Amino acid sequence: MIEVDRVSKRYRLGAGSYRTLRETLAGVTRRNKPRPEIWALRDVSLAVEEGEVLGIVGNNGAGKTTLLRVIARITEPTSGVARMRGRVGTLLEVGTGFHPELTGRENIYLNGAVLGMRRREIERELGSIVAFAEIEPFLETPVKRYSSGMHMRLAFAVAAHLQPEIMLVDEVLAVGDTAFQKRCLGRMGDVASEGRTVLFVSHNLAAVESLCRRAIWLDDGGVVADGAARQVVSDYLRSLDTSRRERLWRDDEAPEGGGVRLLAARARPAAGTPEDELTTGTAVAIEIEYQNLREGAHLTLGLHVYDERGVLAFGAFPVEETVWFGRPFPAGRFRDTCVIPADLLNDGRYRIELLVVTGQTDIVLRVEDLLILDVRDAASGAGVYGGEWQGVVRPRVSWKTDLLGRNGTA
Repeated sequence: MIEVDRVSKRYRLGAGSYRTLRETLAGVTRRNKPRPEIWALRDVSLAVEEGEVLGIVGNNGAGKTTLLRVIARITEPTSGVARMRGRVGTLLEVGTGFHPELTGRENIYLNGAVLGMRRREIERELGSIVAFAEIEPFLETPVKRYSSGMHMRLAFAVAAHLQPEIMLVDEVLAVGDTAFQKRCLGRMGDVASEGRTVLFVSHNLAAVESLCRRAIWLDDGGVVADGAARQVVSDYLRSLDTSRRERLWRDDEAPEGGGVRLLAARARPAAGTPEDELTTGTAVAIEIEYQNLREGAHLTLGLHVYDERGVLAFGAFPVEETVWFGRPFPAGRFRDTCVIPADLLNDGRYRIELLVVTGQTDIVLRVEDLLILDVRDAASGAGVYGGEWQGVVRPRVSWKTDLLGRNGTA
């Protein structure tokens, strides 16, 4: 359905080479200086089969949107060629394809006509589009008066229901609220199951893994990896940052809020030496040292543990702490230690977020990437099950099998 053959795209930076009217009248000429260039795409090649859902991941500026714009024939490549077969629905930015002076209803018919659909085909889908977008009270209102969220809902509903053979979806889903994003992802799953071809650009890596079997990773305009979505996403995430098991702060740079100043944070094996690696069979101690600057403060420290895809694995709070939990803190230096038990974390990378709460609900300090841990597979059970353990956690659970009877016996 889609073939991209050695496509490159170059942009020139800076103002155009022109003379002002004053300079022209005065006969003044300026020597044109070479302008800096940037290659948004570099020799990109890929093929997408009919019914395939391809995820595209990468940092901002990696070339993801440029690639979709070239495929959609919005932008001409500097070199190479992109070919498509079938009608294309695009969601590249909010409001694309809408005429601001036309109403929501008129824009639905306009988009359908652009896709080559007959009027009766559009009318057959009109009710579903309006219901999905939840804009019925505003259907006869010009879209220039729509909010960005209403634009997004209508644009996605049109693209998903007017049955193009190819859908190009950029990060525009981030505009909608959480409930609508879930509906969009569900609808994209339905579109994929109907055999249509989807190219999906998103920073929501969990959604990429859920919707796509295959993904490509773009960086600096080139393809770094092309393969199974889970593996490509894992490789991309591991490239973003390195493990960080200890942090120390000077007073002038320490995170501070609500009368609490962080001094140090570290992760170490609960048993053994601090330099030992962390495995799925390791109990991990998280230590946080801090200065309480307010006499009589009611403090609670908490941790959120996220996997490398941003999925919250669990939260940990000191409800079992018997000395200070629920009591006023004197001014002074403290150390909190939280032990994550062995045989809980799966292998992979985890991000530790710190929350400092006063009272019961007021978050006065949040440090999102306090620590970053790499957990290695301890190979427990190797030789029994050699496949990949799915999920954020992999607790050691009690399991028993009973023989209830042999064949031919009760």
